[in-house]
Amino acid sequence: MERDRHDRAARVRVGSYELRKKGVSRLDMRDPYHLAVALTWPQFLATLLAIYVLVNVVFATLFWLSPGSVANARPHNFADAFFFSIETLAMVGYGEMYPTTLYGHVIASTEIVCGLGFTAILTGLTFVRFSRPRAKLVFASNPVVAMHNGKPTLMLRVGNGRLAVLLDAVARLNVLLSATSSEGKPFARAQELRLERAHLPAFPLTWTLMHVLDEQSPLHGYDSARMIGARARLFVTLEARDPTLAAVVHDIRNYAAEDIRFGMRYGEAVTMAEDGAPVADLTRIGALEPDFGNHGNHLESGWTEQEEAPE
Repeated sequence: MERDRHDRAARVRVGSYELRKKGVSRLDMRDPYHLAVALTWPQFLATLLAIYVLVNVVFATLFWLSPGSVANARPHNFADAFFFSIETLAMVGYGEMYPTTLYGHVIASTEIVCGLGFTAILTGLTFVRFSRPRAKLVFASNPVVAMHNGKPTLMLRVGNGRLAVLLDAVARLNVLLSATSSEGKPFARAQELRLERAHLPAFPLTWTLMHVLDEQSPLHGYDSARMIGARARLFVTLEARDPTLAAVVHDIRNYAAEDIRFGMRYGEAVTMAEDGAPVADLTRIGALEPDFGNHGNHLESGWTEQEEAPE
């Protein structure tokens, strides 16, 4: 059974990309904090409910095994013992039922201590889950390859989904390519793609990440068919400082080769209001239109489509 446990592959997700690991445990009870924080909200609430019911069933069984240990509880009535356990765990103490024997007092005292610990742990975990900072970034559904300054350029547009300005934003773009070694063995090679601008001091609206597909690029000479043949997958990570939360927020997104649109460019997502203020429409982050050549500078500053952000 130990071998079977390690032979099963555990799933690991990087954005929407799925990896699998063997030799690791899905539920590592030696690290319960990480396990509790990593659960989704439905999983967390379901686990919490299951533990709560289980604890009450255990203590109710102890009361039920000793008839007369709880006043006004009907003998061998599990429902009375169960509800008395809930009241004791929550330290409510309605007074209608109460321990009457030494055995009942010992079990009730033990449950009260468990209730204190349960409440403290639950409060801490709930606070941690609610207080985790999130970036709230809006990524375009498709990267594009379009002409920029006379060169084919891989572009990916990202929007700041919060009302507050993000500071010191840093982006990284990597590509995972499938290849074959000289011995004929397949392997995956990850390479970083140099961005024209990988850092923004202020990120208020949108930001188009750009990588020129020149001779120095790992993707030089790639078209859509070659991308798909190499099973290319793009990974973009972005982190920034949220002054409202006084914390660093981050997000990751990945794209398959089939998601990359060659010969397309992004439509305008930032316009100018009558008073001259830029207006970003985040519903158009992924809006695409045909690319008919060099249309000037795409948004790479995070401010407006028409102008560079001040240094």
